[in-house]
Amino acid sequence: MTAGERKAWEAKREENRFRRFRRKAREAAGEIAELNIVPMLDMMTIILVFLLKTYNTSAVSISINADLTPPVSTSGLDPAETSTVTITSHEVSVGDKPAVPLRNYEVPDGAVRPDAPLVITPVLDLLKKEAANQKFIGKWNKKNKDAQFEGLLSVIGDRHVPYKLLLSVLTTAGQAEFSNFKFVVLKQGQ
Repeated sequence: MTAGERKAWEAKREENRFRRFRRKAREAAGEIAELNIVPMLDMMTIILVFLLKTYNTSAVSISINADLTPPVSTSGLDPAETSTVTITSHEVSVGDKPAVPLRNYEVPDGAVRPDAPLVITPVLDLLKKEAANQKFIGKWNKKNKDAQFEGLLSVIGDRHVPYKLLLSVLTTAGQAEFSNFKFVVLKQGQ
């Protein structure tokens, strides 16, 4: 080892000693040696569980506007989580997807099957897709009874929907294997 190498090695050794001395002085002064995140993760888990337990959602959410004012009832049943068909004066929609535009509750002639005048074709197509999705989910969730396809459909309709249109929607839903219906109404006083 040459004199220059020896000098560099001693300088490096002295620097390491100085760093150790500074670290020990900081630890002795009470600075945090390392950050312990386990208590913070515990706290965040507790907060998350609390928020999930207190978060309350309704299975059916409807935005009431001039086109959609459901009838009022004294029913005390809570809405179930099902597929929905919404009927307004301007359209029939399945879930969030608009199926067929209406003109003052009248279905256009091109949307009705000629051999079955009560079946609305675009609504039928969307309901068949919805039924297929529910059956697929039910196939893979055999243990969860709530995930099985039961043919349950919630109908959200304006209070002024004519019976003929309502009958057409229900007939169409029956063609798509939805045979159990729940009509969504507002609780009296809301």
